[in-house]
Amino acid sequence: MYYKNKIKTLSEIFGTSDIQLDGALINIAGKVYPIVDDVIILLKSHQIPQRILEKIQGLTPDEESASSIAKDIQYTFGEEWKKYNEILPEHKDEFNLYFDLIDLQMLESKRIGDLGCGIGRWSYFLKDIAKEMVLIDFSESIFEARKNLSGSDNVIFIMADVLDLPFQDDAFDFIYCLGVLHHIPEPALQSVRKLSRLAPEFLVYLYYALDERGALYKCIFYLVDLIRKLVSNITSPSIRSILTELLMWLLYMPAIFVGKILSMLGAKANKVPFYSVYGHMNLGRIRQDVYDRFFTRIEQRVSKKEILKLSDTFSEIIVSNGLPYWHFLCRK
Repeated sequence: MYYKNKIKTLSEIFGTSDIQLDGALINIAGKVYPIVDDVIILLKSHQIPQRILEKIQGLTPDEESASSIAKDIQYTFGEEWKKYNEILPEHKDEFNLYFDLIDLQMLESKRIGDLGCGIGRWSYFLKDIAKEMVLIDFSESIFEARKNLSGSDNVIFIMADVLDLPFQDDAFDFIYCLGVLHHIPEPALQSVRKLSRLAPEFLVYLYYALDERGALYKCIFYLVDLIRKLVSNITSPSIRSILTELLMWLLYMPAIFVGKILSMLGAKANKVPFYSVYGHMNLGRIRQDVYDRFFTRIEQRVSKKEILKLSDTFSEIIVSNGLPYWHFLCRK
């Protein structure tokens, strides 16, 4: 009964005191949701991955409706994070890059929402700071997050569509959504506006539109993007593994090698494609990013100028000038 001592928190998030636990089910204001391996399933039955659906007894089928969920994206991220499910040392360095705009001490005693949590790699470094954490993902990766944060009792795990959350406004003190919204069918910046109701502060990362990059860099990007469009529909796990290795060694590693040589010679290597991001990473972490980069069909990109137009929703928008581009903090 993992949630027995979390009813008060759930009541505040859902905005109702009408919550009852009944074994592997939770009844929230008359709506019954299954719980699988300590994960509350808010997805509609036709949205739940088949392997999880088979674990649920007596679920009432619902009518299929319009949804922001793309099943192929759900499958891709579920498979990616089951394959690359470890919290790595590099993730701590990346966490520091993403959270350079955040005073972590200010998050003490706060309720934090991780929207599109994957394996919980960012929440892992916040679990001992925050009072409460709610991790949300629409893919099977949420079960990997549960394993990675198994030692923490201040975490709620929810399988749901982040754009269809039955939570009350300002359910959280702080939320973040890193590398998620550019992979779903809804316009990314419009999704940021939609999620603004959940917290007064919102940290976001969206792929940048190659702002101020030179012609050579853009040409390399368009080649890489063409490959992504060609291979992203492949679903065979074995073929994906083979292609991941080929793309890593034929595209990423030569550029990283050139960057390291230039750096050793005292030359500026930050503009060498892939080097500035991957030059310090081990092969396992690079592999995971190659998989992520090439097997995701939907990819949106935004410019800094477009991000600043979010001022129609937020009172303050701070865009970090550091990698990864662009991550930014929105305040209401």
